[in-house]
Amino acid sequence: MATANEKQAVRKITVSLKPAGDAPTLNKSKFLVESDKTVGWLHQWLRKAIKCEPDESTFVYVSQCFAPPLDQDLDTLHQCYGTGEKLILHYCKSQAWG
Repeated sequence: MATANEKQAVRKITVSLKPAGDAPTLNKSKFLVESDKTVGWLHQWLRKAIKCEPDESTFVYVSQCFAPPLDQDLDTLHQCYGTGEKLILHYCKSQAWG
């Protein structure tokens, strides 16, 4: 179990979510997210935010190029593919890139 000091040590990164193809637009597209969250966590959150039906697919892409694995942490993606202070991710309901 993490102590109070360890919880404070988790930094937050700005994640910018951009729709692609037939995906609905979010009311707010930039979020501060704890850097230890995974792509899987973001994927589940996004499905709820855009009100996906259980049988609908969703895809998340980095650099309009590839879909990262669900167990990848957002901090590593930000360090490798971040633009300035933010990580830009695209989402859609049908496979678009990669």
